[in-house]
Amino acid sequence: MRIALDAHGGDNGLKPNVEAALLAAENLEHEIFLVGKADEIKEEIRRGGSAAVPERLHIVHAPDIIEMAKEPVEECRAKPDSSLMVCADMVKENKADGFVSAGNSGAIMVASLLKIKRINGILRPAIAIPYPTMKGVSALIDGGANMDTKPWHMAQFAIMGSIYLKTLFNVPNPSVGILSIGEEETKGNGLVLETIPLLKTIGINYYGPVEGRDVPEGLTDVVVTDGFTGNIALKLSEGLAKAIFRMLKNEIESKFIYKIGAFLMKKLFTDLRKKLNPDESGGAPLLGVNGVVIVAHGKSSSTAIYNALRIAGKLAKSGLVEQIAAHMQSIKDKMESEQEKSEV
Repeated sequence: MRIALDAHGGDNGLKPNVEAALLAAENLEHEIFLVGKADEIKEEIRRGGSAAVPERLHIVHAPDIIEMAKEPVEECRAKPDSSLMVCADMVKENKADGFVSAGNSGAIMVASLLKIKRINGILRPAIAIPYPTMKGVSALIDGGANMDTKPWHMAQFAIMGSIYLKTLFNVPNPSVGILSIGEEETKGNGLVLETIPLLKTIGINYYGPVEGRDVPEGLTDVVVTDGFTGNIALKLSEGLAKAIFRMLKNEIESKFIYKIGAFLMKKLFTDLRKKLNPDESGGAPLLGVNGVVIVAHGKSSSTAIYNALRIAGKLAKSGLVEQIAAHMQSIKDKMESEQEKSEV
C-alpha cells in the first residue's frame, strides 16, 4: 500500500512524523510518502542520524502548512499546496491509498471532503475511536467530527462502525448499541428516540441502548453517538485513566511496602498501561470519505504515528471503503423512503 503522511501535522512538529516515517519505511511493506517542506524534512532526517533515505520512503514537497489554531475551511481553501491538502490530493488522484495526519481534525475533515469526497450515499463522515474495554476493543462513533447530528447520520455511523470492527478487529457480527441515559428504549433525548427505529432496519446487529458505564465494560462492539457527546466521553475516559494512574503512583510512593508490591506487579502495570495507551491504536479512521484517512492525536508520539501508518495500510488493503459503499447501496431505497417520510 502507498500511504501519505502529513509531515507538519501535530503539535510536536516534524520530529515524530519523520521518525515514524523512517521506522515505517524500514519495517512495514508500505510505500511511505512524507509530505511537507522538502528541505526541512531532509534536515530533520539528517539530525536524526539517518545516513540515507530508505528505499520505500519518498519525500513530496509541499510549501505551505495548515495552522492548527485557524479556521479549517479558510485555511484549506487558501492553501491548496499545504502538506495536508497535498496528502488528500494524492489519495484523490490515486497516487496514495490513504493518508495520515496529526493536524487540526477539523481541517483533516475539510481537506478530505474537498478532495476525496464522500462515499455515495453517506451524509456525514464520522470518526471511529478504538476504545479499550474489559472484553477487548469497541468502536466509539462519532468521536468528534459532527457536533449537530440527525437520526439518519447516526444510523450511518452504526453501519460504518460495524464494518470497521469487522474489518480491522475481525469481529464477525459486531453488536451495536446507542449511547443513552438508560437501557430502556423509551429513555433518551429526541435524537436517540428517533434513531432507534432506524437501527433496527438497516442490516446491523442492533443490541439496544447502552449507558456510559457500559462502554468500558465492552457491552457492545460498537457504540453510536453524536460527535459532541462522543468527544466528551472520549476525553473524560482519557483523563480518568491518567488520573487513576497518577493516584496509584502517589499511593505506591507513600509507603515502602507498597513499593515492594508494585515492583512485584511491574509487568502487570506495564501491560495495563500499554493496553490503555492511545499510541497503540495510532489514530482513528475518518469513515465515510471515499478513501482511507487516519486522524492522529495532535500530541502523537512517533510510536503513535507509526501505528497510524500501519493501520492505514491495513485498512486500505482490506477494502473497507468498498464494503461501506456496498452496504450503503443495499439500503439506498429504504433510506430515501424514510427520508421522504421525515420531510412530509
